[in-house]
Amino acid sequence: MEKFKRKVFYLGGFDPRGVRFYHQLYREQAARHAALTGQPLAVSARRTGPASSAIWTVDNPKNGVETDYEYFRWEDLVGKVWIRNPLTLALRSIATYAGHARFMQFGRMRRLRHGPVITILYPPVLALLIPLLLALVPALVLSLLVPFWAAALVGIAISALLSGRLLNKLVVPWLLRFLYYHHCLAADGPGDALDARIDQFAERIAQELDGDWDEVQFVTHSAGTILGMRLMRRLLALRGGRLPDHFVMLGLGQVVPVIGLRRDAAWYHDDLRALADKSFRYVDISSPPDGAAYYNVNPFHLVADHHAARVDMLSPRFHLFYDPENYHGGWSNKYEAHFDYLRVGDRLSPLDFISLTAGRRTVDDAVAAFRTIP
Repeated sequence: MEKFKRKVFYLGGFDPRGVRFYHQLYREQAARHAALTGQPLAVSARRTGPASSAIWTVDNPKNGVETDYEYFRWEDLVGKVWIRNPLTLALRSIATYAGHARFMQFGRMRRLRHGPVITILYPPVLALLIPLLLALVPALVLSLLVPFWAAALVGIAISALLSGRLLNKLVVPWLLRFLYYHHCLAADGPGDALDARIDQFAERIAQELDGDWDEVQFVTHSAGTILGMRLMRRLLALRGGRLPDHFVMLGLGQVVPVIGLRRDAAWYHDDLRALADKSFRYVDISSPPDGAAYYNVNPFHLVADHHAARVDMLSPRFHLFYDPENYHGGWSNKYEAHFDYLRVGDRLSPLDFISLTAGRRTVDDAVAAFRTIP
């Protein structure tokens, strides 16, 4: 069997955990995939890549597939803006929602998808209500037995002890950090450091497009789907506006409207407009129950009525591939649901991450196989 050689470039989201976490996650999911198929996958140790990246190889000997996986690193830039102090986070969240109130097209967002509107609006509500209720309810009950000032102190202590854990379980602090960062990104642009990193990444992809690859994937996930559009503009400029047929861009859990619907993000609107008349392959895989993702929202339609890219908009239909007890549904699982794009379920899907990046099918073949599932 002739070996199928694939190059994968991965650009992840706003996450300080970085390459160690994602390399381990890939190894775990490759093991799950192997257990389901009976076909071993060998995932190498990671090594330093040439452009703020890390590289590992994935060998699928049974199917004759070899994948060179390059992880684009920007967790160092995330770490520099990751807010750890709760008071600082609270104050900056005020600026975030003032900016959203002024510039976000909430009406248009609601017409596109209801879920992300709720995801944007519930963090400040819960951040206020949960500590208040955890303090007030015990205080009112105890005030029947002890002086109110003593009951109030106990209520405050209980709230301080429990509210942080509950808010973390509901992903409130992470969402507030995410929203503040993207509020600043919309208003001020990427800045020199991030723009330089995006240039590096675009140059790396451009260098490999003429390599000995049967398929080249540029995979973006979560906030990486936002930066991925800017990177694609740079890549197309480097390649004279044309990309080879074996190149495909994947968007997983796409969140482009977080910036694309901000009226002050003129720099980003320019990026999307520049891409709208360019021909390339784009596959968007976003789940309707994922409250952060914009399922079936074509990012190019945010700025243009028509586009030249060949686009598929798909739901991964996770419920078909997970047993009910393992399916990430419900409010407390919203964060985990946003990472199911990178996992393997209890049954194989043509669109699970390991099948896409280490399997024999091309992305086009995987999409065609997925569409045959009832």
